[in-house]
Amino acid sequence: MSDASPTATSSSSTPSGTYASDGTWCGNGGGSDTYFGLRIGSVFVILACSMSGALFPVLARRTKWLRIPKPAFEFAKYFGSGVIIATAFIHLLDPAMDELGSPCLTDGWSEYPYALAFCLMSIFGIFIVELVAFRWGSAKLAKLGIPTDMHTHGFGGAPGPTHTHGSEKVDEESRAPGPAESASQLSDVDADYKAGLQAGASGSNVLDTPASQIIGIMILEFGIVLHSVLIGMTLAVDESFITLFIVIIFHQLFEGLGLGSRLAYMRLPSSLNHVPVIGAILYGLTTPIGIAAGLGIRSSYNPNTQRASIVSGVMDAISAGILIYTGLVELMAHEFLFSREMANASTGKLVYAITCMCLGCGIMALLGKWA
Repeated sequence: MSDASPTATSSSSTPSGTYASDGTWCGNGGGSDTYFGLRIGSVFVILACSMSGALFPVLARRTKWLRIPKPAFEFAKYFGSGVIIATAFIHLLDPAMDELGSPCLTDGWSEYPYALAFCLMSIFGIFIVELVAFRWGSAKLAKLGIPTDMHTHGFGGAPGPTHTHGSEKVDEESRAPGPAESASQLSDVDADYKAGLQAGASGSNVLDTPASQIIGIMILEFGIVLHSVLIGMTLAVDESFITLFIVIIFHQLFEGLGLGSRLAYMRLPSSLNHVPVIGAILYGLTTPIGIAAGLGIRSSYNPNTQRASIVSGVMDAISAGILIYTGLVELMAHEFLFSREMANASTGKLVYAITCMCLGCGIMALLGKWA
């Protein structure tokens, strides 16, 4: 029998035993037990912050007595766009590069920028999925006798009107409520859905269909949820618990507001009004579940092990690609470059929207200094 340790390796850049060449512990276990009571309490604190951030815009949007002014929603929407973009680059892509460049991994992982490769694959994957879904949706509308325009602009989740290259007069007339159905008789959510259907009838923006909106928000939430579970598990065992705990409170609150503002402005029929609420609740649960899981396996879980580094690195890279695509294409491009509302907006409103987005991006990027 060989006297060598079964985990030993002859490569100088891989761990010797359970330690890397720089002294990093690469074996199982190693989770910190300090502030254990506060770590348990963090499950409920993060749950409250995440849930309130995501649910508040959704419930405020559909609650009669809680009349939140539209500028407040617009601030949350543009601020949230900046948060999502900064999350992609600072809180996902950079950690993915660190994790897949961990000294606990074998030489093969350092021979190629795998984190960037997985991110790139994710971007093209999401692009292809949306392209196929768009063409499929257009074909379905054509079979129903509704003309389609491949040059339509606008994102289904945005509160502003969509834009097609048809007659503007017909477009505006088709959006106006009939005499028996004035805007005052409709809830904000139902009015938005009716406007979306009427815009679809005149210009057929396939991005305004309920199915396409649900797919779009699912893609966005999938990227956020993966990240939320991983940071929850890290918080449960990290030695720098206090600093990370404070940062994640703000992180989850801001990210929740960004997602919640998108969910609040989905144009859906009454039968699907529960979808935004479910989406907000799902977001609110993911990080606390990650913390609870991390606490449950803290004696055996070490984020620096080869398996943990590979899994978290790949997931972070994929999530980064999803949020980069969503942030740059679905949020920035459709809300600024291809939005008729923004094209017709005053310079002051445009500057305000960009400032809100830069503020969200700047604050979230600053939080990356500590987490």
